[in-house]
Amino acid sequence: MSRVMELEEKIIEFMRRKDYSPLRLDELHKALGGDGKMFRRLKKTLPRLVRIGKIAQVKRDRYCLPADADLISGKLIFRASGSAKLIPDVPVSDDAVPADSEENSENPPAPADVPAGGEDFAEKYARKIPAAVHIRAEDTGTAMHGDRVVVRLEKKRSRERAPWAQDDGLPFGSVIKILERAFASTTGTLVRTRYYWAVRPDDPRIVKNILVADPARSPLFPQPKEGEKVVVRLNEWTKRDENPTGEIEKILGKSHTPLAEYRAILFRYKLSPKFPDAVAAELRDIPAGVDAREMRGRLDLRKIFTVTIDPDDAKDFDDALSLETLDGGKTRVGVHIADVAHYVRTGTALDAEARARGNSTYLVGTVIPMLPHALSSGLCSLVEGEARLTKSVFATFDAAGTLVETRFANSVIQSRKRLTYRQAFALMGDCDERELRALPAVPAHLSGHPGRALAELGSDELAALRKNLKALWKIAKKLRDARMTAAGALDLDMPEVKISVDADGAADRIEQVFHDESHQLVEEFMLLANEIVAREFRRARLPFISRVHDAPDREKLNELREEMLDAGIHVGDLSKRSEMNKLLAALAERSDAYPLRIRVLRSLKQACYRARADGHYGLAKADYAHFTSPIRRYADLTVHRVFDFYLQKNRLPTAPAKRVPAPALGELAGTAEHISDTERSSMEAERESVKVKLLEFFERELLRRKKTVFEAIITDIRSIGLFVELKISQAYGLIPLSSMSDDLYQLTPDGAAVVGRRSRKRYALGETVPVTVESVDRFRRTMNFRIAKS
Repeated sequence: MSRVMELEEKIIEFMRRKDYSPLRLDELHKALGGDGKMFRRLKKTLPRLVRIGKIAQVKRDRYCLPADADLISGKLIFRASGSAKLIPDVPVSDDAVPADSEENSENPPAPADVPAGGEDFAEKYARKIPAAVHIRAEDTGTAMHGDRVVVRLEKKRSRERAPWAQDDGLPFGSVIKILERAFASTTGTLVRTRYYWAVRPDDPRIVKNILVADPARSPLFPQPKEGEKVVVRLNEWTKRDENPTGEIEKILGKSHTPLAEYRAILFRYKLSPKFPDAVAAELRDIPAGVDAREMRGRLDLRKIFTVTIDPDDAKDFDDALSLETLDGGKTRVGVHIADVAHYVRTGTALDAEARARGNSTYLVGTVIPMLPHALSSGLCSLVEGEARLTKSVFATFDAAGTLVETRFANSVIQSRKRLTYRQAFALMGDCDERELRALPAVPAHLSGHPGRALAELGSDELAALRKNLKALWKIAKKLRDARMTAAGALDLDMPEVKISVDADGAADRIEQVFHDESHQLVEEFMLLANEIVAREFRRARLPFISRVHDAPDREKLNELREEMLDAGIHVGDLSKRSEMNKLLAALAERSDAYPLRIRVLRSLKQACYRARADGHYGLAKADYAHFTSPIRRYADLTVHRVFDFYLQKNRLPTAPAKRVPAPALGELAGTAEHISDTERSSMEAERESVKVKLLEFFERELLRRKKTVFEAIITDIRSIGLFVELKISQAYGLIPLSSMSDDLYQLTPDGAAVVGRRSRKRYALGETVPVTVESVDRFRRTMNFRIAKS
């Protein structure tokens, strides 16, 4: 530990003493018993600790811990209204933020710099910190969304000026200092008013326009034009009553066009479809295919029945399943995963770039891959009819479907067939051969490797596919039933919204994708492989990165129980798995299941990566690691390297010939924290992409001569109108009461419905209503609907 860190810890530890009162620099120096050198270090260290929010400066020249001065540092999360909520740096728990809008998705994990002094102190210290702090719009100062700030708590809890705040017991505060800006530049649309030019930010939570100079004087060529989306660098903003100012750095294209929106997301989330030159140079040494030399020493499985099952538009295939019938009624299932570790070696530019990205990011209509196309869609992708290097986990089941043996190997496979989920589902069912052959082939533009159409297969091949898929599903169903019943795993699957784009990249179709038996078949064997690998590594005492999902806080579950009671669902203690599963089963029967399931998810903690096997609450597994998607997740790549070390350590036949270094716990811990961050960032970018495309789709809907009628569920009722969620797209919007012109509607006393004064017609929470699109505001990212005439 450096002398600077030792001094920091000494200062903070001293300030934690019960008898400590704020001291000046010279008094602190004397109390700490320092010499002249310490005084000089203190003079530098104290301002730095104040600057990063670890200590506070009070009465101009005295220092103490922030909590002792009613000060709290943390991240500021704005609402579109201009009010905000502070997420403290030392929260009560890993995700103590009430889930009351989008804050939960941005809820940070517990910080790495929890106060020194052990867990006991950290727990006591955290009790002094509220879960969050409400900030009124007029009390946000010059802070912006995402900034780290210092907030002074109000002595008395007052609601006169904050009718929007829920009665959640959280305190109010005011921003008094900005510790760190969330961004130096942002994106927005160049607009012109009568008096000035400005950039209207894309993020509606940045509530003020950013003033810019007349673009006619811009050094950019071509010069920015009104209505174009641009990148603007912010100048220092110090006066709240004035708009921030900035300088235009880059032009992204005409605002609200698919290309400009795509470029804006890339900029805001620091994503790049291009790879560095050093990576391109290394790719030149990677062969176009697998040769005999690379297969040497591997288990050759090319003659074993093997298939991949993926979505229609899958660009890469990193997992395959095989099936073998053994003596004694036993069945061996092989889970084969692309051996990315064979090509992406530690210490290379390729590995450094993959780690930096952390994972692939799936935007609507495109992907920003973790690995270059030559690997992700080429040499590592388990395409139909091509030899591919894999890492295999074999699970042997007896005649009763009980797992009796597992083993690992480096292998080479050749996929017999690239199946889509739709094709697999048909093969698992009772479709006759004519119906199977009539299934549409995968369009070439959707996937680089569509595979042969079922119509091209012979009767024997179709029969083999059907027989083996049904055998696989028989085992998978038993695994799933055991996981859901005996283990008590939670069924947290949500309907997936699939947005398709046209040739210009604009959203043109929305459909829901439900996880049927074909999805469940693949899921169960992937879960099994992930669990087997993690359990074996733990038993071998090897450090590796686990996929962790911590148990939820009891307080959060109690809040959820109250919310469900308000929705008419009666459950007991939700800390018991049986009651949580009872709740999920009840939700499955309701038309308003989606928003209620979102509330359930927000009451749970966010899964993350950790270099410690802390278990997975949702899956009800003590051992769990990500092993099955190394093309798109760096976590899996690290597990594959441990897999190779395990093979070598145990002197197994298919171990790599070259020595594999032992996994280092410290390095894995740093990687786990980093890839947890990149995963959250990718999730936010993906959500942003979906929001943009939904707005784009419904804006185009406005242009239709004949309005499409959508089914919508009433999810909330306020004095301004009915908030609804569309069933198919899961898009949200408002039906203003002012648009309901057939009567004068008023809110009922309990707020659960609106009733027409004359007709007594009633619209209640959870009710399904037909709606048409009334308006779309691309800047505010809001939509209004109108109840369709019957």
